Amino acid sequence: VQLQASGGGLVQPGGSLRLSCTSSGFGVEYYSIGWFRQAPGKPRQGVSCMDTSGKFTHYADSVKGRFTISRDNAKNTVYLELDSLEPDDTAVYFCAVTEPPPYCSLSGDRGQGTQVTVSS
Repeated sequence: VQLQASGGGLVQPGGSLRLSCTSSGFGVEYYSIGWFRQAPGKPRQGVSCMDTSGKFTHYADSVKGRFTISRDNAKNTVYLELDSLEPDDTAVYFCAVTEPPPYCSLSGDRGQGTQVTVSS
């Protein structure tokens, strides 16, 4: 099970990014998928996850109201829209198969991450 995140970059505080998570070799529609992030010197943090139907989601309190998870099964992709970005959102973001919300615990290998840097 290989998942790859993309779409990161450098953005000013208050800005937005859209991250994409794509799979190779399996359909994401069959799995709950979550987003995680890890900043240097800090533990990994679960950011958000979504179940297979797309109807149930969970967000960390620190991103609630600013980040939105969605999926497009036809494109085999799960997205994470990041709005109102803050410097504390700076981290490597990666996606992975998870347990369904609200648990969202990591249950698969983490894929290649994408760097998000929020700085003026």
